[in-house]
Amino acid sequence: MSSNDAVKLSDAEWKQRLTPMQYQVLRLKGTERAGTGEYNKHKETGVYVCAGCKTPVYTSTTKFDSGCGWPAFYDAIPGAIKAVPDADGRRTEIMCAKCDG
Repeated sequence: MSSNDAVKLSDAEWKQRLTPMQYQVLRLKGTERAGTGEYNKHKETGVYVCAGCKTPVYTSTTKFDSGCGWPAFYDAIPGAIKAVPDADGRRTEIMCAKCDG
């Protein structure tokens, strides 16, 4: 993905576009409580898109139940995500490659 494709919005624009929970997770790096997200038990066929920029990131064919309380996917749509090591060095954060959400 080229830098020209990147979605760059001000903090105020993100707050207007996203729900409070989406803003907390996508912009402030928060985490919703395990088992509470609307897509954790979601079983319908289709494509999952980034809540911030609507970029397709996963297909339902790669979703599986990891038992952790959050949706899990074993593969992403090529070029849709990026993996960034958390500051603690023990985990990896998965982010949208287009909007960093």
